[in-house]
Parts: sequence; structure tokens; C-alpha cells
Amino acid sequence: MKLEKQKVVVVGLARSGLAVARFLNAQGAQVTVTDQAAEEVLGNFVDEARKLSIQLELGGHRAASFEAADLIVISPGVPHTIDPLVKARQRGIPVIGEIELAARFIRKPIVAVSGTNGKTTTTELLGRMLAVAGMRVFVGGNIGNPLIEIAGRDADLDVIVAEISSFQLDTTERFRPHVAVMLNITPDHLDRYRSVADYASSKGLLFRNQGPDDFAVCHGGDALIQEQCRNIQAQLLNFYPQPPTGDARPGAIITPRQIALFIPGRLEGRIDLSRTALIGPHNRENIAAACLAAAAAGADLPAVQKALDEFQPLAHRLERVTTVNGVHFVNDSKATNVDAVVRALECFDQPVVLIMGGRNKGYDFAPLFNHVAVRVKKLIVIGEARDEILAALAQAPAEGAEVATDMADAVRRGYAAAKPGETVLLSPACASFDMFANYAQRGEVFRRAAGALA
Repeated sequence: MKLEKQKVVVVGLARSGLAVARFLNAQGAQVTVTDQAAEEVLGNFVDEARKLSIQLELGGHRAASFEAADLIVISPGVPHTIDPLVKARQRGIPVIGEIELAARFIRKPIVAVSGTNGKTTTTELLGRMLAVAGMRVFVGGNIGNPLIEIAGRDADLDVIVAEISSFQLDTTERFRPHVAVMLNITPDHLDRYRSVADYASSKGLLFRNQGPDDFAVCHGGDALIQEQCRNIQAQLLNFYPQPPTGDARPGAIITPRQIALFIPGRLEGRIDLSRTALIGPHNRENIAAACLAAAAAGADLPAVQKALDEFQPLAHRLERVTTVNGVHFVNDSKATNVDAVVRALECFDQPVVLIMGGRNKGYDFAPLFNHVAVRVKKLIVIGEARDEILAALAQAPAEGAEVATDMADAVRRGYAAAKPGETVLLSPACASFDMFANYAQRGEVFRRAAGALA
């Protein structure tokens, strides 16, 4: 792909956009970075961008820049349907994302992990499994290290493990992972997609360029995923939360105590779950997917087991932050959709005080009713979506629901409602942007508020 002297517009100046700009600049392209946000909002990204030989257009997009471009590269957070991009495509100007650009300059095998929930845990666990197996691994993508950072610089690596979002897949063309992992597909980002079917189709783009020598690791009990897998060319390795019917030999069968693995010609064995710190049925699915993907990428079973035994849960994902007078506080701030809250609640046998709320991403909260009725004693709501949540769920908990003014107030109310042995769980089912910069800041505020009770 020739970039020297090409006029390239990068849409979106954040970590990914800045990394793309650096790469393009080093390739000799004439780079313009444009962002709808004003300079004061973008902060340090502007300072870093000004150190490069590029043009900045902030506070809005200029049509002339898009019309004059030879190539447009968009960041994941930028909808690929905005008007300047639609018009650019109509003029025949290529529009791709950072993942697509990076992949065209990467020569080593890529293991890509996608799905609605569990992506980051699975990606990090998978990277650790391959590293313990002796491979030189880069872990990145949608989890903080843009893939473009190793574009053209992967000679010293053996494999790249990348978390890939649907937004990133929307702007791929030739992206071809050697191993593609699809964990689950449940309603998400319905503020950006017209329907769950459209969202699932975006996820399915992960498989479209794979060939017979590649692998697709998929949830065998997820109908939306299996529909996307119907005509794929890759070797399909399914993992099953329950034993499947029939005589098929799947990639993995999950039980509470172990995972049975079978990859024809490569691997047959069992993974012991008794020592893992990852709790809950959903994490057993994540583990099964990671084990299959690691084995497909060349890891041996002892290395996979060792990495799993040593792996610790990531921050903001069912993270126990403190215990105060017997009351446990668990930070699941990354649970930004309804299915993630269901998965979190399944991990607790004792009653839970649940803190929910934030900015609704287009969800119907009603499917949570039965889960809340079974496991939640009191519901505390915050943020923009509080009235929607109350309308759907206020009658579900045995002790009803309360509205909190902010996170500190929610934590205090949760502590007052909980008894020793019970859990105050932050699992919002919403985005954080009404009150916080991101889910991580929301989780940290929860952590500090819980710590202040001690």
C-alpha cells in the first residue's frame, strides 16, 4: 500500500487517531487530522499532534479536506455513516479504519477477539497463554494499544492478539485474522445500529476474509453467532456451555470444574478450573474461548493451564474492591449493557444490592426483571437513565428501588441496605458519559466511595 505523498485525512483525534497520524507521517503521507471536538476538549492529544508535520482541523469537519483526500482513515469512535464520509465514498475515495490500515502492514498472524461482552478479559488471558507458551506477543487493538503501533514493526513478534470492536470491523476490507474469536452477541450499541441483526452482521465481518487454514472460535449455543458462521471458510471450533446433542466433536465442552478440549490433529485434553480466580459462568466461556484460540495459535496445554492458574481479574470487571463490616463491594463498571448485568448477577448466591444507571445506549431494561427479582434485594439508580430503569425494574427487588444523586450517595445507600455477607454491586447496564469521562473513572469513583466507608 503506497502512502508516500498521498493526501490522507484522519478522522478523530484521540489515542487511535494520533497513532495513525504518527504512522502516516513516518510513511511520508500528507496528513490532515480532523475532529468535531474543540481544541480545549482534546487536551494533550493536540499538543502531541502539533509535534508532527501534519495539519489540524478542529471544532468541525471541512468538506474540502475530505473531497481532496486520496485516503480517509477513521477512528473507532467516529460513525462511518456521517455525511462527509458518505460523500467521500460516493466520489470513490477509500474510507478505512485504523485496524484495516494496520493489518495491511502486519505480516505475523493475528488472533482477533470480538463479541459483546468479555472481550478484554479474553484478549488479555489469551495473550498471557501464548506468552507462557514461549511466544513473542503483542496485545492491543481496542484495549489501549492501537494495532497501528506495530504496523511494519512486527518482525520480532510471533503473534498479535487484538481485541476488535464492531465499530472497527465496520471499516475493514481485507482484514484477515488467522484465529477469529466470537464470544457472544447480545443487544448493544443500538444507539448506533438500526437493529440487533445489523449489529450481528457487523460482528460477522470478523470471518469474511478467513480461509481454510484459519480458525473461527465461536459460541456454539449463540444463535446469532452461528448464523454469522453459516458460510465461513475457516475451521470452526465451537465452545459449549452445555454438552451439545448429536455425535459432533466440538472444540470445547464447559462444566463448572473443567473444560474438555478437542482440536482435530492438534490437541485433546482437559483444563482444570479449580484454581482460576475468574468467577462465573460467563468467565468459563471466556476461558474456553481463550484456550481454543491459544491452542489453534500453537500453544501447548501445560502453558495454557499455567497461564489460567496465574491470571487475575481485570479492573472494573467483577472486581472486589473492599469489604466493610462484612459487606462486599464489587466494581463491574465495564458492564455497559443489559447482558453484562445478567452475567454479573449469575455470579452471586447471596443477595445483592445493585447500583445501575448512566446513559442508555438504546436498551430495553425489562429483560432484567426476572434476574433482578431472583438475586437483587434493593436497586439503586443513578444518572440519565434512572427513570427508564425504575419504570422497568422498580417492582422487581424485594426491598424496592431508590434514586441516588451521585455515586457516593449510591454507595452509602447500598451499604445501608446490605447485611454482612451480602454484596453491593456496581453493574450499570449503561454508558458512563452522562457523569464520567469513561467507565474506568466511574469504577474508580465507586472504589473511593466504598473505601471511604471503612
